[in-house]
Amino acid sequence: MATTSLPLTDLYLGLMSGTSLDGVDAALVDFAQPRPNLLTTCWLPYPDEIKTALLALHEPGPNELDQSCCLANQLAELYAEATQAALAQAKIKATAVRAIGCHGQTVRHQPARGYTLQINNAARLVELTGITTVADFRSRDIAAGGQGAPLVPAFHAHCFGAPEEHRVIVNIGGISNLTDLPPGGLVRGWDCGPGNLLMDAWTRRSFGCAYDAGGAIAARGRLDATLLSRLLAHPFLSAAPPKSTGREDFSLEWLLALTTHDAAAEDILASLTEFTAQSIAEAISAHCPGTQAVYLCGGGAHNQTLVSRLASLLPAVPIKPTDSLGIAVDWVEAAAFAWLAKRTLEGHSGNLPAVTGARGERVLGAIYPA
Repeated sequence: MATTSLPLTDLYLGLMSGTSLDGVDAALVDFAQPRPNLLTTCWLPYPDEIKTALLALHEPGPNELDQSCCLANQLAELYAEATQAALAQAKIKATAVRAIGCHGQTVRHQPARGYTLQINNAARLVELTGITTVADFRSRDIAAGGQGAPLVPAFHAHCFGAPEEHRVIVNIGGISNLTDLPPGGLVRGWDCGPGNLLMDAWTRRSFGCAYDAGGAIAARGRLDATLLSRLLAHPFLSAAPPKSTGREDFSLEWLLALTTHDAAAEDILASLTEFTAQSIAEAISAHCPGTQAVYLCGGGAHNQTLVSRLASLLPAVPIKPTDSLGIAVDWVEAAAFAWLAKRTLEGHSGNLPAVTGARGERVLGAIYPA
């Protein structure tokens, strides 16, 4: 199969594996023009044993160091496989790619204690692909007093900001986060609360499937007002931005402590879907006055029940997918880490202090040369 080469300064590959723990997103992006051009994308699911091991690492346990290092090696191999698949689809040589931006897999996020941990063996990834890799994007922002997350708002501003429309970009992954893009105003962003995290965990536990496809199961349930009230009482929701969160705050164990034994599984899932919708809608209503349009990305954008509830909670604001802005909902975050790798190699900052709370702009990530 013939391959082609592109200028080294234009082509980057982003790898994203998020809080949902479903797999690896890869996006090969050409930055030759002002707007990024996604040349190809691919997704590799996590094998069940890796997903189980990653979930276990979110809690203290025996032999953690050995387990995390071995998992980092396995993840590097999956990241390399995703990279090679994307290059093969695009008929592009590895030597044409300036760098990989690899987020790694978050297993602990404790900015208040001064650390975050995204496991990955970037050195191994370089050896397997022959491509310079940028990794560990969050630590520098945390060292500068920031939350280390979310990091995608800078990319949202670069790609989706518009002088004619006040936009809010909402990423609904395991955690939901938003970026406020007022024309000519300060770009802000923060985590809203759980996105798919609790819905997916409950769906796996109660229905034996990875997620509620299209929100079909939740659509059969009825809202449990008592449970919803307990969920909405979590102190994270009322905290002022900047803020970020993760499984440490919103775990399945936390959910189980709030549920009653006689509640129907469909009703709990309907309530969790409403919880995600209300936490997003309230964040927009409270902190993004004048919003003219909301654009969704991430896996939650496919949940029709969730999207319908958001539309009901924000009746005056159109709800659209980021596809209408040029990047399909499933690939925005992977493209963002390709862009962040580009920023790092060019010596430019990747964080927004108004988003993370850091003391200033910082060049993010550690570079592993090919």
